[in-house]
Amino acid sequence: MNDISLTNAEYRFASIVWDNEPIASPELCKLCEQQLGWKRTTTYTVLKRLCDRGVMQNQATIVTALVPRDQVQQYTSRSIVENRFNDNLPQFIATFLQGRQISASEAEQIKSLIDSHKER
Repeated sequence: MNDISLTNAEYRFASIVWDNEPIASPELCKLCEQQLGWKRTTTYTVLKRLCDRGVMQNQATIVTALVPRDQVQQYTSRSIVENRFNDNLPQFIATFLQGRQISASEAEQIKSLIDSHKER
């Protein structure tokens, strides 16, 4: 998988695109101003950077994502586990849950996910 890591600002920008695509670039500028407080030049700078990296495309002023949100989330979460927790998923989960409670429903959902991904 290519490096599709996004900064927090890039991710917030990409979320606007994912939630509204396909979107005309002038409309994207308006949404970025409303939601992120960005000027038009900032929006176009970030858009160009993400287009250059193959994450977004801007054809005839219509912006679409080339990389879906779930792929970015998967890359980001795997990168955190691999690089910050030495590829130790149980340690990551223990650290993530430290000092917080989860509902019975969340626990069941997590257990179901784990069961469906067990090696057979």
